[in-house]
Amino acid sequence: MQIGPYKLDNNLLLAPMAGVTDRPFRQLCRKLGAGLAVSEMISADAALWGTRKSVKRLDHRGEEGPIAVQILGSDPGMMADAARANIEFGAQIIDINMGCPAKKVCRKAAGSALLKDESLVAELLQAVVDAVEAPVTLKIRTGQSKSERNGVRIAKIAEQAGVQALSVHGRTRACKFAGEAEYDTIRQIKQQIGIPVIANGDIDSPEKAKQVLEVTGADGLMIGRAAQGRPWIFREIGHYLEKGTLLPSPDPRWVADILLEHLAQLYIFYGEKMGTRIARKHIAWYSKRHPNGAQFRDNINRTESASQQLRYTREFFERQREKGELAA
Repeated sequence: MQIGPYKLDNNLLLAPMAGVTDRPFRQLCRKLGAGLAVSEMISADAALWGTRKSVKRLDHRGEEGPIAVQILGSDPGMMADAARANIEFGAQIIDINMGCPAKKVCRKAAGSALLKDESLVAELLQAVVDAVEAPVTLKIRTGQSKSERNGVRIAKIAEQAGVQALSVHGRTRACKFAGEAEYDTIRQIKQQIGIPVIANGDIDSPEKAKQVLEVTGADGLMIGRAAQGRPWIFREIGHYLEKGTLLPSPDPRWVADILLEHLAQLYIFYGEKMGTRIARKHIAWYSKRHPNGAQFRDNINRTESASQQLRYTREFFERQREKGELAA
């Protein structure tokens, strides 16, 4: 799959997720089969860039390219400035957020709220495309609501502005994350434009990935929540699409090694105190598919040190492995 001058390793992308797709998680997903990992959204308001959270989001040191950064805002001039600044910080692809349904984002007429103003969409996209030489991509939803699906029109506006790839979440702004994603609109968009279209929404297994590609005709897939605690889903999907067979379920010892590596990178990136707190949600996601995880998660949520977290994690997954051997 090609985005501008960049040929990706494959057509499987990690979706940008606030509070999740930090540098350690992006690097891990790339290692485990993602062809591209898009950063957490960064506000176009440069006044906010001095916060600890924003400083971390702007840190791409050691990250494998191409580096894709998502920016968020509703003012064309500010978005153009943000695009230029992020290129200076190391971004190679600029992604524009018109898909976030969060109230605090939509109240500022940003994210998916922009979809209701097609003239502003056109102005904003053109401003960003004209501001940078790097490829600009766009992430949208199918529209404002089920009765106001204007995704096809937005897609045509994006292509005309010079956007070089489009990711579409198969829900409207009003749907948020409720119900099931629909893919008919994504198929219609793919049929109407010539730039790469990436399907997003409820892709949580290799079989579902293949189904979505067949239904939509999309060029690629974007995976978000299904990668939380399961970053190897990219490897599983890639294998299935190429070979037609499912990989065996990962061994608990291998999962533990992946998680321990992830935790180590979080402690390095954030420092032990903050890293330990941020690690809690990731540990919960990794363990939720395993039996008897409630007590483990309770213990993890009480930990205040990296050494404690690591010890509890090793012990929990060692017990999972032992139970598996006994069951066999």
